[in-house]
Amino acid sequence: MRNAGRSFGKWFQANRQALVWVLISFATLLAAWQLASVFSAGRVQVPAPLEVFRAFFNAMVVPIGRNTILEHAGISLWRVLLGFSVASAIGMAIGISMGLSPTARAVINPIFEFVRPIPPIAWIPLSILWFGLGSANKIFIIFLASFTYVTINSYEGARSVDPRLIGAARMLGAGRGRIFTHVIFPSSVPYIFAGLQIALSVSWAAEVAAEIIYSQNGVGWIITMGMNNGNITQIIVGMIAIGVIGYLLSTLMRALEGRLCRWNKQAK
Repeated sequence: MRNAGRSFGKWFQANRQALVWVLISFATLLAAWQLASVFSAGRVQVPAPLEVFRAFFNAMVVPIGRNTILEHAGISLWRVLLGFSVASAIGMAIGISMGLSPTARAVINPIFEFVRPIPPIAWIPLSILWFGLGSANKIFIIFLASFTYVTINSYEGARSVDPRLIGAARMLGAGRGRIFTHVIFPSSVPYIFAGLQIALSVSWAAEVAAEIIYSQNGVGWIITMGMNNGNITQIIVGMIAIGVIGYLLSTLMRALEGRLCRWNKQAK
């Protein structure tokens, strides 16, 4: 307990100024929001912060539709993590293959460059026709949103490996498998994690967009139902849930990168 207290004390001292600015930032936002709610009128109505936060915490125990807000968030996160995981595995495999093999690059890259500029949302009508109105079409959209960023960064990571390291490993008698696991993949990891972090954020945005267009649950559905019912408070509650979850996902990914890529930061 003492060590934990000392560690927290050191962390607080090191980040005290940043925490003060965070508090000032949120206090300014809340003050502006309160003023907007006081002076709003007509069609542009802004509920007060206290009213929204009360509704937000109330939604954790009182269902919106069939589910509480925590259950809606869990459904959305399940879709995101499934689509993101599949896209990450396939994207890394294809990206590294393109980076290492001129033949793979010549075959795959033209198709990839043709598909890449098409935004994931443009696939929603096709995904509904192909997969129906359930979770499968949203997972497909999430897959497309993630796949591009993971593939590009994996490709750049594989291409950035110093050829001298590969040559040195060969001189020491390492085979292709050991060269990949001990040289190529570790050198590509920082690039891959950069792609994974962007892909996760884009996946979350794509999931919410797909839910807003058509869904029967999820945090995007909360916003759509609020719009249909003219309930501005519910719309903002859904937006807060989206922002909080997106922030937590980004923070967790950065923490995971910091732990797994610590050696890369130390080398710098």
